[in-house]
Amino acid sequence: MCIWPDYYSISFRNPRNGQLEGIDIDLARMLAERLGRRVEFIDTNFAEFIGRLERRDCDIAMFGVGITPARAARIAFSQPYLISRVYAVTRRDGGSIARWDDIDQPGNVVAVAAGTLMEPLMRQTLRQAEMLVVRPPNSREAELQSGRADVFMSDYPYTRRMMVMHDWMRIIDPPGPFGETSYGFAMAPGDAAWLAEVNAFLDAVRADGRLAAAAERAGLSPIVSR
Repeated sequence: MCIWPDYYSISFRNPRNGQLEGIDIDLARMLAERLGRRVEFIDTNFAEFIGRLERRDCDIAMFGVGITPARAARIAFSQPYLISRVYAVTRRDGGSIARWDDIDQPGNVVAVAAGTLMEPLMRQTLRQAEMLVVRPPNSREAELQSGRADVFMSDYPYTRRMMVMHDWMRIIDPPGPFGETSYGFAMAPGDAAWLAEVNAFLDAVRADGRLAAAAERAGLSPIVSR
């Protein structure tokens, strides 16, 4: 199972103990138990995971993958299980960004992680600000802290991490459903039986309450897809 181990509340490797945690780690283990298989987690990121699926390096990507038309043209998606808007994260000490309307202004640098749904979204949205595409091992928060970026864009789970781990950051909520995207599990195309099994698993955990319980443990109850 491909994961991105820096995704707080989704598939996060806790630096204090090296253990994986988050909703998709819990669900991956439940799926493996349902299949009677041992689960192996393979680290990847949003810029590389589609290639890993196409090469069959992993059977499924379980790390809050946003369902977008561009991705759906290359890979298969399960039914949605989470849905999130896109939020802005900036410095608490002021700077040039005080409210949402300040983001797309001349001279501002807006950071997005390479391969995430925020990259095409902000490429289409920004008219005056500059976009900075951040690739591993660099991070959006490091670009913000260094002053190379004025703000970065991310989703509900990742921005909650910022609030927990960095008291010098603040979150700006979007106007309305900006960037609202459903998340699913991703697989290589062409295996209808495997896709049906994954969807049956999601139906089961939604019906018996395990999805809701995993979301509550991860602090993600507000974004569970009903």
